[in-house]
Amino acid sequence: MVKADHMAWRAVVGLFVLTGLILEVKASIHEYKNGRFSSQGNSFFFYGGSEGLYATANNTGTNSTVKSFIKFESISFKRTKESASRHEEMEHNTGLIEAIVFEIKDRDKIGGSTSVSSTALCCTHDLAEADGCKQGQIIIHHSGDQDWPKRVQIFFQGNNDVTRMTPEIIPITKTGMYNLYFMFCDPQLKGTLINGETIWKSPMGYLPGRMGPFLKFYGFMSLAYLMLGLVWFFQYVRFWKDILQLQNCITIVIALGMCEMAMLYFEYSNFNATGHRPVDITIWAVTFGAVKKTVSRLLLLVVSMGYGVVRPTLGGLTSKVILLGATYFFASEALELVENVGNVNDLSGKARLFLVLPVAFLDSFFILWIFTSLSKTLEKLQVRRSFAKLELYRKFTNSLALAVVLSVAWIGFELYFQASDPFSERWQNAWIITAFWTLLAFVLLCVICVLWTPSHNATRYAYTEESGEDFDEDEAIALTSGSVKSTLDVAGKVDRKERMPVNSDVFSLGVDLEEDKRE
Repeated sequence: MVKADHMAWRAVVGLFVLTGLILEVKASIHEYKNGRFSSQGNSFFFYGGSEGLYATANNTGTNSTVKSFIKFESISFKRTKESASRHEEMEHNTGLIEAIVFEIKDRDKIGGSTSVSSTALCCTHDLAEADGCKQGQIIIHHSGDQDWPKRVQIFFQGNNDVTRMTPEIIPITKTGMYNLYFMFCDPQLKGTLINGETIWKSPMGYLPGRMGPFLKFYGFMSLAYLMLGLVWFFQYVRFWKDILQLQNCITIVIALGMCEMAMLYFEYSNFNATGHRPVDITIWAVTFGAVKKTVSRLLLLVVSMGYGVVRPTLGGLTSKVILLGATYFFASEALELVENVGNVNDLSGKARLFLVLPVAFLDSFFILWIFTSLSKTLEKLQVRRSFAKLELYRKFTNSLALAVVLSVAWIGFELYFQASDPFSERWQNAWIITAFWTLLAFVLLCVICVLWTPSHNATRYAYTEESGEDFDEDEAIALTSGSVKSTLDVAGKVDRKERMPVNSDVFSLGVDLEEDKRE
């Protein structure tokens, strides 16, 4: 019975911590404006923040020399007039609020009882007699390290409805994921509001531990895009007379990638130095990212369709491609703005799901359409015996297929990582999940740059009017026959001028010969 209750108590504390992780404030200066306390068991709590903090080898000394800390600054509490009126002016300690700071692995030290069956977070009369805790305070079990978890007590005096917390600094002497909760046990304090801020700082700066590695990563990626841009620009200028339209599109994607990485690096550098994320900088960084993601996906799609290589335009597909791109941009921009600029505290799980699902669906649609187009393009190139272009597209298809396999495998690993680490105890490695997708996009862009690099021979992959007409005729026949046939066999069976192309695209996004000619 005691064991069952002990497990129930651990479940309560786990749920308590998970609630905080879901409501995480993504900033190293956590601001509280009229924050309200929520009930949990026989206690009331307000989530103050959760961050991974690094500690230096020697993090002791005066407050001015401590490099890693949590600092309480300008914290005030305001209780209701009704609660304050219950006390006399000369009374002392008429209401207790506690600030509890603990490392995530010490979560089992908060609440519960070691001798009787209890899942309470606050010490009651019975628990005080059994365990020796102080009635009306949060239960903390000190074992091993007697200094942790940390408890800071703030009292109301007399019938005052406002009390202010004395500024205090808690040095971080051990690297870990730390949580802060403001809690009280007295039901008469229900309705109390909190205002002020806490400052969380690691030796490297104000960036939260999970975001810290991104500063170096985005700096590295900025240099990588710069090097790619310089090599591409050199080739572009060198063979400017032989530039294809598709190569102009690749140039735009490289430029957008450079701007995105530079903006992200600047944003994280500013965040690390000041502890704040200015809205205007974040919006610019997010917008560049959304534009780059959209243009990158459109580039993969039009390359798969053979744009600039086997057809001069997209024909009747142009409007559909633009519509898909615009839809993806707005969906991606909305998701990124809410996650990086919006108030995370006000975002429920259903709201997140509502924003993530459209982006995931559109990504899946892109992949399906890309491989459908690639399949048709390869089939038609084989019919026309365009071996140079066929070899080029086979290499592109293999690279893209490998990227999709890696993506599926990484999604599986990400799901396992999240499921096996509900309390973010492996926070030091969490940045790798996001970094992989940025790195994969860069590698794919490099592959496209290698395959379509500007050169004297680039024109052999370009669309020509003569080959384009043959291509369109073959496309019409391939769509109706459903199998690969040689040009001579087809010509012997049916008059091409009398054949009408049939749209067999499962997405109803195919284009017939007349649409190509209208463009």
